[in-house]
Amino acid sequence: MATMDPRADIREFLSSRRARITPEQAGLTAYGGNRRVKGLRREEVALLAGVSVDYYVRMERGGLAGASDGVLEALASALQLDEAERQHLFHLARRSSPRRRRSPVTVRSTLQQVLDAISDAPALIGNGRYDVLATNHLARALYAPVLADPRRPANTARFLYLDPETAREFFVDYDQVASAVATKLRMEAGRNPHDEELIALIGELSTCSEPFRRRWASQDVRLHRSGRKRVRHPIVGQLDLDVEPWELAAEPGLHLNVHTAPAGTPTADKLALLASWAATRPA
Repeated sequence: MATMDPRADIREFLSSRRARITPEQAGLTAYGGNRRVKGLRREEVALLAGVSVDYYVRMERGGLAGASDGVLEALASALQLDEAERQHLFHLARRSSPRRRRSPVTVRSTLQQVLDAISDAPALIGNGRYDVLATNHLARALYAPVLADPRRPANTARFLYLDPETAREFFVDYDQVASAVATKLRMEAGRNPHDEELIALIGELSTCSEPFRRRWASQDVRLHRSGRKRVRHPIVGQLDLDVEPWELAAEPGLHLNVHTAPAGTPTADKLALLASWAATRPA
């Protein structure tokens, strides 16, 4: 079962990052041939971070509240965290604040106008829970399998894990996409742990999907980045799309995703065909 308990999340994240680093990787000399712990010992992490052993033990037990940015940076360096993991560590340290924004579930009419003005590329607006909140006509056509779920807002994570047969047919790189979604949900949980809808979604996925439980337990996190997405559309076939995500500064928690393809490529031709097909469909 997924956990949204702050102290447990801190403990599991730090211990999992510590366990993956050997003394040799950290530049330390490993004395003794029989180490009882996997990876670094707590005292070794404390040495690398420049803090007392007692202080690090308190942090790994969930006591990150009040830790300075300098201490967190030193801890991130000691544990060799990447950019996403470092941000997640800071989110975990700051999450005790009682004032948290809930992930938005609606978009302003002017944002829908922006989407509708993008006529040649599928574009949608979503939140950190992978809710699909608004689309233009091409995105509605492209993501028809995801939007077939009558629940609103439609949710890509729910589609991936609770309808895996359909999702595997739609997403060419299903395992890669499913893994990315789980790690980004973990990132969102660190950023916004009091989001009741997010807690409910993670609980639902954990209860109903063993693959999600396994990926969630890994404690891995990932940032939203641009990249390539390959989908197998039931009407026009495979599309190899470049996806650019933009955070909407005026709407914290929302992001705009635009899907494009270079002119003259088979995918660009198929997007034009998809647009023609979408024009015949009801809104």
